[in-house]
Amino acid sequence: MTELVMRTLPSPSAAQDPGPDAYKGWLFKWTNYLKGYQRRWFVLSNGLLSYYRTQAEMAHTCRGTITLATVHIEVGDTCHFVLTSGGRSYHLKAYSEGECQRWVSALQQAKANATQMMPHSDDSGDEGPLGQPDRALIQGALKTLASKLEDLSTCNELIGKHGAALQRSLSELEDLRAPSDGVDKLKTVNERATLFRITSNAMINACQDFVDLAEAHSRRWQRALQYEREQRHHLEETIEQLAKQHNSLERAWRESPSTHNKGAEGTPEGESSEENEDIEFFDAMEDSPAFITVPADDHSQHSNQNVTSGSLSSNWSQDDNDGSGSYLRRGRRCRIPDKPNYSLNLWSIMKNCIGKELSKIPMPVNFNEPLSMLQRLTEDLEYSELLDRATRCDSSLEQMCLVAAFSVSSYSTTVHRTGKPFNPLLGETYELDRVEEYGYRSICEQISHHPPAAAHHVISQRGWTLWQEITIDSKFRGKYISIMPLGNIHLKFHASGNHYVWSKVTSTVHNIIVGKLWLDQSGDIIIMNHRNKDKCHLKFSPYSYFSRDVPRKVTGVVMDGEGCGHYILSGTWDDKMESAKIIESSHGSGGSEGKQKTVYQTLPPKLLWKKYPLPENAENMHYFSSLALTLNEPEDDVAPTDSRLRPDQRLMEAGLWDEANAEKQCLEERQRLERRKREAQANLALEEGKEAESHQPLWFEKRTDTETGESSYVYKGGYWEAKDRQDWSQCPAIF
Repeated sequence: MTELVMRTLPSPSAAQDPGPDAYKGWLFKWTNYLKGYQRRWFVLSNGLLSYYRTQAEMAHTCRGTITLATVHIEVGDTCHFVLTSGGRSYHLKAYSEGECQRWVSALQQAKANATQMMPHSDDSGDEGPLGQPDRALIQGALKTLASKLEDLSTCNELIGKHGAALQRSLSELEDLRAPSDGVDKLKTVNERATLFRITSNAMINACQDFVDLAEAHSRRWQRALQYEREQRHHLEETIEQLAKQHNSLERAWRESPSTHNKGAEGTPEGESSEENEDIEFFDAMEDSPAFITVPADDHSQHSNQNVTSGSLSSNWSQDDNDGSGSYLRRGRRCRIPDKPNYSLNLWSIMKNCIGKELSKIPMPVNFNEPLSMLQRLTEDLEYSELLDRATRCDSSLEQMCLVAAFSVSSYSTTVHRTGKPFNPLLGETYELDRVEEYGYRSICEQISHHPPAAAHHVISQRGWTLWQEITIDSKFRGKYISIMPLGNIHLKFHASGNHYVWSKVTSTVHNIIVGKLWLDQSGDIIIMNHRNKDKCHLKFSPYSYFSRDVPRKVTGVVMDGEGCGHYILSGTWDDKMESAKIIESSHGSGGSEGKQKTVYQTLPPKLLWKKYPLPENAENMHYFSSLALTLNEPEDDVAPTDSRLRPDQRLMEAGLWDEANAEKQCLEERQRLERRKREAQANLALEEGKEAESHQPLWFEKRTDTETGESSYVYKGGYWEAKDRQDWSQCPAIF
């Protein structure tokens, strides 16, 4: 990828030409939070590092130039290094560690051999802090230094030349046999020794001149550097101040009802215009569903508020759903130690991680919650009784309503949960055996670390099996973080053979820079029954200051294989979901952009799901639900790779955050060493012509689903049998 070129390159800009010895190649340069890393063509020549968008730009446009004479080179994590010059940092990444090392070596050599610093046009934003007279003085000093450096180079060459000649003469003198030749040889040796002494003295004098001149101007350069540092600090303070002002404006907008009503009449153009083109946002005025529901005439006196669980059919009755959180039965714990009141600003961490991928940012446990991502996946089973009720449904469409309610219920525990779960270590597992209480048992395994991916399998004695492979993709957008779970969730009912497949929506954590963190869910869920093609389309409406709808709104339609609607679903993802049977549909008008909306006439809604109240003192226990409080409870006979045994997570739960941070760093460093070891073994295998072995999960294997055609990691068996035997010899020692 990178090549050493021993020739004259095309002119990168009008200000300078590359010298005969140039190092060039592609690197990734950090630009900003919206665009992240962008590929640029870099050319290293004559002590200057210039970069371009493409190789073709070298003939006419230089995007920026870095002077290496005063640059500070810092090697970061894998393939990453930072160049700091004049208070400005350039974050660069190479394609591989080997290429990164070659670039760093070339830059260090160029820095050592820098011969000149010429004024250049740099549209990247670097400008000197000094006035024009000071700039002229610095340029003059630099030219003088360059001249002295050339003298040093010349003296160095002469010393090498005369030293070699002197060595040859001494060797010839040693080999001399005839005394008559001694006088001539001694004369030659004396002449060459004199030349060597003269050249050495000249070298010493030139070095002294260079040092004296550099010291004379060092104070001026230190003042310029200090100015740049102050400017950078001032810029950071300005950004934080702007963020606070923005937060105040948002709060004022929310507290002004009249402004709300006015704003709802128009289409907002706020943040959405500033976002990256690769993420989807929804217009506030288009958040309404593509249908209108009208209650049947003979039931018009009913309202959603009057609907109770007593109006449900016998198949949909809410067994055990008393709202008390029945996970507290059988003596399981109902509280954990209170969360310590440690104040730490997230922006103070994130601003020092510019240029790093979000999943690789070394976050302290202060921003975590004492659960791993595997345990968060398992928490989706909080309302597993919905699936138990669905097994008793005679109609696949009624069953689809309960499956849809189950897919929404998994988000109810996240409304106050802004803490980040621990990233599981590669090979980490988590089991949850609730056969006695709820008839199911669950096993998760971390199958990949970068990108983070986990496989999950649940089997219930009450007639259903659920499995999923989820990869977490996250993007830091400056003001907020988007978390996008990639992959599908599969649910199969044993008796009917109904096979439902759906995916998760995007989660967004807002107010990263300043203000109180809050979380939103947005996007669409399409639930497909692959046996008969029944479908449910759920829409999670993003929160908007301009919308008059209830926050966290979810709406949906259940349709048969022919596309005919049978049920309307409505509710919120943090409270409840209801269904209303469609008795008549017609096409109305009034949709946006001339589109007609379907008008559904429905029976009164029936309650499908209602969220359990949070346990007492939940605000001091990370807002954990009744199930979440039990997930990290120590249990006997679990695998040595189980998340319950992770030391940093246990320390954090106990409130020992300093110790947890130290343990977390040790675990992450050990994992990095293991990864490098695997990469080295893979490279060695490739060099030997063998197939490189990748990490293979212990309890899951890749298969292709015969119904959906999807290839994913599914449970291959063996875990529960190994637990019965207490044979964990296959498990790696990851903790």
